[in-house]
Amino acid sequence: MKKIVTASIAILSCYSLYAQTDTTSFPEERQAVRQLMHESKPGTRIDCNDFIAVGPKGDISFSFSEWKAAQIKQKVVFKSVVSLPGHEFIRIYDGNTAVVNFLANVHLVVDGQDVRIKVRRLEVYHKSTAGWCRVAGQGTIVDEMLFPVERDKQEVTHYPNLTKQPTEYTAP
Repeated sequence: MKKIVTASIAILSCYSLYAQTDTTSFPEERQAVRQLMHESKPGTRIDCNDFIAVGPKGDISFSFSEWKAAQIKQKVVFKSVVSLPGHEFIRIYDGNTAVVNFLANVHLVVDGQDVRIKVRRLEVYHKSTAGWCRVAGQGTIVDEMLFPVERDKQEVTHYPNLTKQPTEYTAP
């Protein structure tokens, strides 16, 4: 019995160590992905041809061309996506895959209406011989009336009036 318990603990310990993927390595790759994200402007293509995106209505686009067609159909035009400092996390796996989570101020026009929102994005990038490109992306609107975001490492208290729903994000 003692041998079984010892063997079980050893196996679980090794499994735990193996599961801890090193996500702090690959500084050059991390910088390349960060540069791609920050230097891209609306209309600049950073997506792979087989890009998968989830739209604001939960619709899925299975290619870059489907994603663009969905934007045209829904009358959506992206004006800017600006990542907020201190809310950007990049993990590189095997030197050729990046998982990026960031908070952004997004400015877009929907059916002629100017909209400014705060969005938490999750994106996946792949490195091929041609360089890095985005293969997947999804965003969630952050409702700061319900879930305030910390500013300058200070805790933000919840808004007392939770019945009022925000219609647009306004930068502080």
